[in-house]
Amino acid sequence: MERKKNYFAGPSVMPVEVLEKLRDQMVEYNNQGLSMIEASHRGGMFEDMYDDCLALFKELLGISDEYDVYFLGGGATLQFTMIPMNFLRPGTVADYIRSGTWSNKAADDAEKLGKVHYYYDGKANKYTSLPDAKSVKPSKDSSYLYLCSNETIGGIEWQDWPDTGSVPLIADMSSDIFSRPVPVDKFDMIYGGVQKNLGPAGATFIIMKKSLLEKQNSNLTAYMDYSLHSKEKGLYNTPPVFTIWTVKLMLEWIKSNGGTLGMQKRALEKSKLIYDVIDSSSFFLSPVDPTFRSKMNLVFRLPSEELEEQFLGEAKKHGMLGLKGHRSVGGLRASLYNALPVEDVVALAQFMKEFERKNG
Repeated sequence: MERKKNYFAGPSVMPVEVLEKLRDQMVEYNNQGLSMIEASHRGGMFEDMYDDCLALFKELLGISDEYDVYFLGGGATLQFTMIPMNFLRPGTVADYIRSGTWSNKAADDAEKLGKVHYYYDGKANKYTSLPDAKSVKPSKDSSYLYLCSNETIGGIEWQDWPDTGSVPLIADMSSDIFSRPVPVDKFDMIYGGVQKNLGPAGATFIIMKKSLLEKQNSNLTAYMDYSLHSKEKGLYNTPPVFTIWTVKLMLEWIKSNGGTLGMQKRALEKSKLIYDVIDSSSFFLSPVDPTFRSKMNLVFRLPSEELEEQFLGEAKKHGMLGLKGHRSVGGLRASLYNALPVEDVVALAQFMKEFERKNG
């Protein structure tokens, strides 16, 4: 099979090595006489695999014992509700930074559960920039400050992090987790869907400082209660077994390729290939503030929508998929997640240059 070049924003490209391991052990896992996806999640081979997965997760991000790590279902979107339900206390506000589609959705859901204050709203600049992290300060009566580390649709990414003092800092890192080292100790909670850099859709990782649970609201229903999930190691109900198994294999792949520093090097190399084409051209245009350009989701435009459609059609003929921008903003987007081979990015850069030569 000749594999397509996959630039989709998610579910995203995965390493062939991981897909082959899944294939080879789908029917029988490690000579156990059954598949992992048939196994009980109570003990046995699943929990052994799960413990290995959590240990790798902590090792690669340098997560201390002050934090819980586990997985939940419901996608990252469920966290838009769970976070304010658990931590937006009566008589306080939650600070949100509106930097694009995903942080905006989270803020909109929080407004239905309590008072929300917007430290920053990028609407005026069409969500193409971010505030200086050093300038960001939470409100006096804030329960927490919330941000999205990388906006997949707008193509902007935080390069540094606010210092929120005693106010909890919470971040959605769905689309750039494990693409670079993260100072986890600056955050009280980090979460994200795994279907960008870590596996197929179906699971959300939770990294939570145990002391944050002391600030919970009461009267929470079972599944919405982080304390319950903490006590049960994320196994209160049947977990997304297949996705977690794949995440473990992905973490092994990341470790064998240099860990987060190795992924950071890859991300810098790959994104530079495309941004260099854009910056050396008057044909391609990046609408994003260069200070905050995403290394995961690179958005760009052409002089006309007709040329963009032509670009997509010709790219498809070259086996390049997923380059259409999100329907809410249009344009073009190349997602360069961890598993995307460097040679596929080289091919895209060469295609862009050739397209400009013929049509510019």
